Amino acid sequence: VSVFFSGEPAQYDPTFNGPIRKRGCTDIICCVLFMVVILGYMAVGILAWLYGDPRHVLYPRNSTGMFCGIGAQPSVFYFDILKCATSVNVMAAVLNGLQCPTTQDRNDTYDLKCIFFFFLFSSTSLNLTLSLLFQSSLLLCSVPLSSLSALVIAMVVSFLFLLLLRFIAPVMVWVLIFGVLAVGAYGIYHCWWEYDNYRNSTVSITDIGFTTNFKVYLQVKETWLAFLIIISVVEGILLLTLIFLRTRILIAIALIQESSKAVSHMMSTLFYPLVTFVLLVVCVAYWGITALYLATSGIPVYKVVALNSTQDNCGQIGGNVTCDPQTFYNSTDYSWCPSARCIFIKYNNEGLLQRNLFNLQIYNVVAFLWCINFVIALGQCTLAGAFASYYWAFSKPSDIPTFPLSQAFIRTLRYHVGSLAFGALILTLIQVVRIILEYLDHKTRAAQNPCARFLMCCLKCCFWCLEKFIKFLNRNAYIMIAVYGKNFCVSAKNAFMLLMRNIVRVVVLDKVTDLLLFFGKLLVVGGVGVLAFFFFSGRIRLPGSNFRTEMLNYYWMPIIVVVVGAYLIAHGFFSVYNMCVDTLFLCFLEDLERHDGTMQKPYYMSKNLMKILNKKNKGPKNGKGKD
Repeated sequence: VSVFFSGEPAQYDPTFNGPIRKRGCTDIICCVLFMVVILGYMAVGILAWLYGDPRHVLYPRNSTGMFCGIGAQPSVFYFDILKCATSVNVMAAVLNGLQCPTTQDRNDTYDLKCIFFFFLFSSTSLNLTLSLLFQSSLLLCSVPLSSLSALVIAMVVSFLFLLLLRFIAPVMVWVLIFGVLAVGAYGIYHCWWEYDNYRNSTVSITDIGFTTNFKVYLQVKETWLAFLIIISVVEGILLLTLIFLRTRILIAIALIQESSKAVSHMMSTLFYPLVTFVLLVVCVAYWGITALYLATSGIPVYKVVALNSTQDNCGQIGGNVTCDPQTFYNSTDYSWCPSARCIFIKYNNEGLLQRNLFNLQIYNVVAFLWCINFVIALGQCTLAGAFASYYWAFSKPSDIPTFPLSQAFIRTLRYHVGSLAFGALILTLIQVVRIILEYLDHKTRAAQNPCARFLMCCLKCCFWCLEKFIKFLNRNAYIMIAVYGKNFCVSAKNAFMLLMRNIVRVVVLDKVTDLLLFFGKLLVVGGVGVLAFFFFSGRIRLPGSNFRTEMLNYYWMPIIVVVVGAYLIAHGFFSVYNMCVDTLFLCFLEDLERHDGTMQKPYYMSKNLMKILNKKNKGPKNGKGKD
C-alpha cells in the first residue's frame, strides 16, 4: 500500500543536470482541442460584435422603445453611464441636457422611463456613491505623486522584504513560532484567572440554558474551564510538534533562504506577474465585451401605430407595418397622420443566433475560465523552469543560464501548451460544477428542506476541497513538466508520489512559508495603509507634494484604493517567491533521492541544507559552488 501511494524513489541519471533541453511536444490532442476552442471563442466574439448593440444596456428607453438622449430625444433627463465614467463634473454626468421636451417636439409624450432613471440616479445616496468614486479618480489625476508614491513604496518594501529573508528568515520564523506559543500561554493564564474568579459562583451553564446573549456564558466557570482545556491541548500539541519537527523546520528555513538567493540572481522573475496580469486583463475584457454584445444581440422590432386613429383619420395604418425609429420622425411618409408613432414591440428571437444566445453565453463562460486557468498555469510553469535551472546549476552563479526566464517561457510555449491546457481544463470543469451548484442552490433555496440544504452544503464543500486539491496538484505537476518535459498525467503522478514520500516535510514547509508570507503581506499592506491614512488625513506631508487635505471630502476612498493596490503588488511579488519555494523544494527532494554525495553522484543542495541533514559531498567536488 505504501509503495502504491508513494511509488519508488527517483533513480540516479548521469545525464541529468537541470531542466531537460531535448524534449518533445506533450498532450498534443488537448493542445489541438484548446486551439479549436480559442478559434471558436473568436468566432463567438465576432458574431456578438456583428449582431450586438450595447446601447440596450448603456442607454434607457422611453415608452416608445427609443433610446433616451439620442436620435429624436436629445433633451431628456436621463442617466448616461458613459458620461458618468468620463465626466469630471458629477452633476453633468447625472443630467444630460437641462431642457425637457417642449410642446413643439413631435414626441411630446411623457417619457416615464427616462424620468424614472433621472429620479433614481439623482438620489442622495447615489450622488454620495458617485462622489466617492469620483473623489478617488480625481485624486489619482490631480495628485498622482501622493497616490502613486504609496504604490511605489509598497513595491520597494515587498522587494526588500523578500531579499532580507535571506538573512533574517531564521529570526522571523522563530519569533513568529514563539510568539504563537506566547499567545497560547497567555490564553491559558487568562482562562485560569477567569475560572478562579467564578469558581465559587453558584450559577452553572445548565441554569442559563440557551440564550442569544453570549456575554452571559462568559460569567460561568464551565465556559472558562472549557476554554482552558482546549487552549492547553492546542498548546501541548504545538510544543510537541516543535520538539519533534525542529529539524524539518530548519530545512524549511534553509529553503526559504535559498529561495531568496534564487530571486536575487534572477530579478526579472519578480516582474513576470505583470505579464500574467496583462494577459488576465485581456481575458476578462474579452469575456465582458463578448457577454455584453451577446446579451444585446436581440434585434428590436418596431411597428407603426396610430395613437388616435379615430380623430386623426389614421385608420389606414396597418398593424404589421415595420419602421425604423432613427429615420421615422424625420420622414414625411406619415405626415398625414399626426398621431403616428414608431413603437417598440419586441426583440426578434427567430434567428439562429438569437435562439442560441444562452448556449453561447455558456460557451463564453467556459472558454473564459479555461483561458484564465491556462494563463495562470503558463506563469507557474515558466517560473518553475527558471527556478529549477537555478537549483540544478552545480556552480552558482556561473552555471545559471544567461536568460533563464525567457528560455523557460519559450520552452513552455513551444512544447507544453497541451499539458497546461489539460491541467487548466480539469480545473475548469470543477469550477463549472461549482457554478452550477451555486446556481441550483440559489434557485431552490426557498423550496429546500433541512436535509436537502445539508446535502447541498456537503456537495459544495466537497467540490471546494476538490478544487483546492487540483490546484495544489496542478502546481506541482507544472513544476515537473518544466523540469522533465513529460506529459501532464505522468508529471502529476510523479509529483504526487514524491510529495507523499515526504509528506511531513511538505506540511511543515507549507505552513512555515504561509506564515512568513502572511506576515510579509501584513507588513506591506498595513504599513502602506497607515502611511496613506496619515497622509490623506493631513497628519503628515510628503516633501515636494502640493496635496492639501481640503481637496478631499472623503479621504477614506483614496486610502482604500492605495491599500488594494498595495495588496495586489505584494501578492504579485510573494506569489513569485512562493513558486520559487515550491520549485526548490521539489528539486531538493529529487536531489536527495538521486544523489548520495559521492564524487559520481554529488548533491546540488547548498552547504546549509547539507549541514542540517548531516550530509556532505565527497571528493574534489566537495562543496564547490555551494555558497
